[in-house]
Amino acid sequence: MDITELILDDHHEQRRLFAILEQIDRGETDILAAIWDRLATFLELHAKAEEEIFYPALLQVGIAARRTGRVEDETLDAIHDHNEIRDAIAEAARHQVGTDDWFAAVAAANLANSDHMAEEEREGLTDFRRLAGLPRRHQLAVAFAAYEARNYAGVEPVDPDPAGYVRAVEDAVAEEPSGSGSLSVGSLKPN
Repeated sequence: MDITELILDDHHEQRRLFAILEQIDRGETDILAAIWDRLATFLELHAKAEEEIFYPALLQVGIAARRTGRVEDETLDAIHDHNEIRDAIAEAARHQVGTDDWFAAVAAANLANSDHMAEEEREGLTDFRRLAGLPRRHQLAVAFAAYEARNYAGVEPVDPDPAGYVRAVEDAVAEEPSGSGSLSVGSLKPN
């Protein structure tokens, strides 16, 4: 098991659910609402799991490999993307399901999410596979799967400040005992 594969699996499911929404008649608002509620919950849970588990680990291995600038930029961008997705989900909640405005908000969420996934797959996941060994990726996969399982009903959406998030992770990494090499899963408490 590898955290990068679990993230890719989640991405596939997100794409599948957006595709399902696009194929449902506008008049079937109960079905649209049910699928959207599942997808919106899943998007937030996935983002939060990445923020709690994946991105702190990416920053940690990037700092250790002296690629701080690159992984900082990737993480800042990812947290910003997560916030854009959250904002689009919140916008959809302001409109009646099945209306033009609701579909526009769902489309905005899809676009923001698609852009985020493509960039993450090209950069963050690739860098992490190069910088972290399989035992570490497995350890994080177990934590990621457990996080999603424990929170399957959803988590509270919170827009973290991207710079504050990166600063908190870097502070946690700096406080580690020298040579320990592992930020404990869930130890990050973003501002």
